[in-house]
Parts: sequence; structure tokens; C-alpha cells
Amino acid sequence: MENEKLFINRLIDPKTKDKAFRELVRLYQERLYWHIRKILISHEDTNDVLQNTFIKVHKGIANFKGDSKLFSWMYRIATNESITFLNKRAKEKNVSIDEYQITSIHSLQDDILFDGSAIQEILQKAIQELPHKQRLVFNMKYFDNLKYEEISEILDTSVGALKASYFHAVKKIKQHIEEH
Repeated sequence: MENEKLFINRLIDPKTKDKAFRELVRLYQERLYWHIRKILISHEDTNDVLQNTFIKVHKGIANFKGDSKLFSWMYRIATNESITFLNKRAKEKNVSIDEYQITSIHSLQDDILFDGSAIQEILQKAIQELPHKQRLVFNMKYFDNLKYEEISEILDTSVGALKASYFHAVKKIKQHIEEH
């Protein structure tokens, strides 16, 4: 991708905005989809949140200050949109966000897009049973291969706290897998 500042200028310029935004969607749609999907589990919910994410990016790009990478900024928006969605659903069901996510893992078996084996299902259940913050950190570090510094920008948390969260998440997942 071309220099990020030039690309951001294309996203802001009314003459090039539409074409640049289509390119942005093409470049990041799949990565953001899977990031959101790991949080929400449901394909339909993920598509809704992904669409909301891109709408917020489109509306807010002119206010992007460049304090972080464009992708980190979009990741933060996707994460926040996912958390907002989960909070709304959990509130509707009158349960905590962690309880809601644990129950959402049951929908994975009915999902036609999930063709995982039994071990993948056990792994997903273990991840869903993690506390919310540990789940986010684990997914970003393990599946998305993000560096702690990038996760720190996205979640606005210290690198030390992220390393501790990841360590505890891995320990809990290993324990869950060994028990099953």
C-alpha cells in the first residue's frame, strides 16, 4: 500500500474519497471480519458490526489524527463496535457480557460457516470462557499475530498488562483443553 499519509489524504479528498474507500474496504474487510467474528461468533452479527465499523471509518476519517496507524485505528473502532454490540445484546438478555458470550458458543455448532473439528470447538469454548479482556488480548495476539505495541494502541492498555492477560489466557485455555 502506498504511503499511509497519502492514502489518508485520498480518503479525505472529495474527488478521490469513494475510490480510496473502496480500496480501504478491499484491503481490510477480511481481517476486520475475522477480528469481529472471533468476538461475536455469529456470522450475521459480524456482518452487521463490520458494516457499522466501515460506516464509522467513512464518517470519521477526516478526524483521524494519525497518532496511530490507520489499521490500528480501524481495529479499535471494530473492537469498540463489537463490545457495544455485545453489551447491548447482554443487556437485552439481562446477563453479563461474559455470560452472553459463553451462551453464544452454542450457536457455533449451528453455523453453516463453521466446519471445525471437535478440538476447534473445544478451543473456541475455552476462549469464550475467558474474561472479556483476556479473550480480546488472546485473539489479537494468537490469531491476528499483532504485536503487544499494536494491541496496546487498540485497547489503550499498557504492554505489561497485555502480557499478563495473554499469559493468564493461555494458562486457562491449556487447562480447559486438558480437562476436555
